[in-house]
Amino acid sequence: MNNVRVGIVGIGNIGTAHANTLFSGSVEGAQLTAVCDILPARREFAKENYRDVAVFGDYSQMFASGLVDAVIVSTPHKLHCDIAITALKSGLNVLVEKPIDITVSKARAINELAKTVDKKFVVMFNQRTNDVFAKAREIVKGGALGELKRTVWIITNWYRTQSYYDSAGWRATWAGEGGGVLLNQAPHNLDLWQWICGMPVEVTAKCEVGKYHNIEVEDDVIINARYQNGATGVFITSTGEFPGTNRLEISGTLGKIVVENGVLKWWKLPENERDICFNATDLFPSIKYEYEEYVSQKSNNDAHKQIIQNYVNAILNGEELLSPGTDGIYELTLSNAAYLSSWKGGVPVKLPFDSAEFDALLAERIKNSKTNDPTATKNATGKYSKRWQVNW
Repeated sequence: MNNVRVGIVGIGNIGTAHANTLFSGSVEGAQLTAVCDILPARREFAKENYRDVAVFGDYSQMFASGLVDAVIVSTPHKLHCDIAITALKSGLNVLVEKPIDITVSKARAINELAKTVDKKFVVMFNQRTNDVFAKAREIVKGGALGELKRTVWIITNWYRTQSYYDSAGWRATWAGEGGGVLLNQAPHNLDLWQWICGMPVEVTAKCEVGKYHNIEVEDDVIINARYQNGATGVFITSTGEFPGTNRLEISGTLGKIVVENGVLKWWKLPENERDICFNATDLFPSIKYEYEEYVSQKSNNDAHKQIIQNYVNAILNGEELLSPGTDGIYELTLSNAAYLSSWKGGVPVKLPFDSAEFDALLAERIKNSKTNDPTATKNATGKYSKRWQVNW
């Protein structure tokens, strides 16, 4: 295979941006050959704008057409795994938009399937391409920070107005979106949190519903985490603060790092703090440390394209995936566990948690949801919005 024929399921905002990227030839070794959408208006848009690209209203027909080797799924969250599973079973490679779905049980099902097929499976965690976060991961995973002590991520610059939530009937509803800030805005940050620091073993959370907006899902969240070695973590996010903060601090026995405003600041201790604590005779020692800064070397304006290019390269020549689809279960585990903890009155939830209990409680909320038309789509710009990039 010298060229990957790509089909896109769902050409709303992000799907149209992906379609334009592929149709323009910006992804080497890839060609947009088909698109699919259930809305007639979006299909007409595709016919007018993507010459010689097949247009479908049923994704199963597109998968069976013989026109595509790989697909990108960019539909509402709760449809991701169902469509992706059908694609994998049809012998196609799959890239799924984030989050991978709205429940861990769905993510677990597709992960089990992915192990049995010889196809590439990718999730769109495009912020993994950011070199500052990659550097943070290198430092932590490589042991240069020592043993983990504490992680704190304040990511509150996801500001949204009431008009934003009113712009589509599916927004900020359990039936239409499956959650609020944790499912829509914060998946990238939750993924990066665990990608850099690892998964905790326990989560306790407070998810406040409609604290700053007239919505039925959460717009303000505090997650407290505990790791296997006893380290602790805090994750704070909201869509109701302005100007907000995006600051990640990670402390270890050999120092700490802070990631903020596109800069990684690194304080390096000369020896393990635990040894200093128990061996020093000085009551208040002044510990000399080294300091280093790492500044982002690229803009990451093309982060989505980088993931798609990596996807295509993996299909063509076996390039290692930056964002394997099987990794999608981790950030979803964190958000599902946070919901479960909050729904049960803020009790600690051990990981892995009872996914059947979560599914039942979510089903109750979906049943009582006030969503309007979950498929409603405004005019798509076809451009990657700044809100989809790292928001410093």
